[in-house]
Amino acid sequence: MRSEVISVRTGARASVVDITEEAAAFASGLGDGLLHIFVPHATAGLAIIETGAGSDEDLLASLSDLLPADDRWRHRHGSPGHGRDHVIPAFISPSVTVPVLGGHIALGTWQALCLVDPNGDNPNRQVRFSFISD
Repeated sequence: MRSEVISVRTGARASVVDITEEAAAFASGLGDGLLHIFVPHATAGLAIIETGAGSDEDLLASLSDLLPADDRWRHRHGSPGHGRDHVIPAFISPSVTVPVLGGHIALGTWQALCLVDPNGDNPNRQVRFSFISD
């Protein structure tokens, strides 16, 4: 298995960061297999969505509607409403696996691999790429 960790700056507010290029660069030339992407954080996840057409903003708005950042949460450290950030990985998984064919990630035409980070308290994230060949 080949594995590598990259750092991603997500900033001081909720964000969706497209990491497709980084994943493609990691998988480039590796042949056929599976690319597993994992975020080792309790308040971030990964999504495969279309970006650039508003879906990334829609995702963040949907999370805010579903899980408001207010004082209802029992987990209370960090900024107000931060407890909801700890619930988000139950809705947006901290890992995804995609096929790699001939050294190219096999995503659909409009699909992008995205790091979803609602937590402005932690502006720097790590993402682990792991490749398992067939």
